Amino acid sequence: MVEGNLLIVIFILSLAALFFMILKLKVEPFLSLIGVALVTALAIGFPLAEIPKIVTTGFGNTLTGVGILIGLGVIFGQFLGVSGAIEKIAQAVLRVFGAKRSAAGLSLTGVAVSIPVFFDAAFVILSGLVRSLSRRTGISIVTFVTALGIGLIVSHSMIAPTPGPLVVAENTGSDLGLFILYGIICAIPAAIVGGYLYGTFIGKRIKPTVEEDVEEETPKEDTTPRKEISTGLSFFMLGLPIILILLNTVTKLWITEGPLSNILGFIGDKNVALFISVIVALIVLRPYIKVPYSELYNEAINSAGMIILVTGAGGAFGAVINQSGIGDHLISTMQGWSIPVFLLAFIFSQILRASLGSATVALVTTSTIMGPMALELGVSPILLGLAICSGAIGLSLPNDSGFWVVNRFGRLTIPQTIQAWSIGGFIAGLTALTMVYILSIFSGILPGL
Repeated sequence: MVEGNLLIVIFILSLAALFFMILKLKVEPFLSLIGVALVTALAIGFPLAEIPKIVTTGFGNTLTGVGILIGLGVIFGQFLGVSGAIEKIAQAVLRVFGAKRSAAGLSLTGVAVSIPVFFDAAFVILSGLVRSLSRRTGISIVTFVTALGIGLIVSHSMIAPTPGPLVVAENTGSDLGLFILYGIICAIPAAIVGGYLYGTFIGKRIKPTVEEDVEEETPKEDTTPRKEISTGLSFFMLGLPIILILLNTVTKLWITEGPLSNILGFIGDKNVALFISVIVALIVLRPYIKVPYSELYNEAINSAGMIILVTGAGGAFGAVINQSGIGDHLISTMQGWSIPVFLLAFIFSQILRASLGSATVALVTTSTIMGPMALELGVSPILLGLAICSGAIGLSLPNDSGFWVVNRFGRLTIPQTIQAWSIGGFIAGLTALTMVYILSIFSGILPGL
């Protein structure tokens, strides 16, 4: 198996080949991802007998986390859309923030929601709101996808008790309460700059496409007037899976054992929580839906099928890269670099994020190596940890299953996804790192720094 810098060359060439197949040759992303994964595994030198297992295991492991979630999320979104709940929520957002600042409101909503809820679950649940706001305001859907996606990933990468930041706080020996406080202080500007401001900028510069303007493909309603859903019920239904998932987070923090812990943990599992929400929607939203449920299910299944395949294929490609050892090579290479410690932590985490396709893996790996060095280097453990978190925000590439969740649920083209999601995340990460350096000016003044 190849080692060293050749691994990096193979990784870069594999990404180039993937983009060429999808953008130039117009090969479906699912086929492109599987094909590139197989060829990359051959180029790396994995034994022939192991390659199918690596690819299929990566595919399966990814869908273990998001497969059921995507299917249920599409069904749940169909219920909210056809019942009029998404439209009501969009009206409320516009009343509070106004049309011009609605993307800012969505970005801040993403920051709040992703604290208790995993990124993929939150984006699936809120994706319908993106399209509704775009139709109502006339603002490009690219702007709203960027605002929501960056708001979610910033919080996912920086604010405990999300698992990644929680591990970073532990590995750096940081006070958890203060780590959360300063994480929020860094996260909000990052979401505004990378999500709202950059999203507004890039949304104005990308011409509408067929994929962007595609209308919701919902079955025909009958001509009977539909009962109008209330704003309160609309927010309750949208928030139900979020509230249930929050139960799991709270349980892990405060109730660690016993029957109550087991019950709340079960209900709060993201798949179970969304299943319960679909069942509740099935019952509660019936008076507001005039479309036959069988047609709704069929449409949802058709929509979810390709999303599941592409997301799993992204995980398969990521698994090949992950098992190649590129992360270990990058670690050994970067440890000899003579650059400022916060910047090193950021770059370390950023490169692992891009190469391995997982913010959580980047956070865990980087903090495991650099976390114990905080006192030795004479820097604040909290700031070192937040620099690591900043690096994990951006540069999501096609080896990240989240890239394809944003691409498919955001209904963007591949170039739009890179411009909005990948670059937007990178800008948000740089903004968060800037906040870390600003906070470092107050070391010894502010508590915990």
